Amino acid sequence: MLPIQITSNPFALLMEPEAVVQAMEHSDRLNRLQRRICRPLDKQTLTPGEADAASFDRAVEAEPEAAPEPFIATSSGAAGLI
Repeated sequence: MLPIQITSNPFALLMEPEAVVQAMEHSDRLNRLQRRICRPLDKQTLTPGEADAASFDRAVEAEPEAAPEPFIATSSGAAGLI
């Protein structure tokens, strides 16, 4: 077990990582814990609405960008006629 002055200061534990690992390996409390392996899913499943949106996004991103329309400035007198 680690001396009391080292374990009371968590920053002191950073200076002796080997002592921490050794204490963890010999800890009865840690050995009694129930363990299980959790693995993330390989692929996220999408609902039909999300799948449609994802395919639409891919189609939009695959299209080449169109040239922007030219900006035509109008005079203030013409704006009043509309």
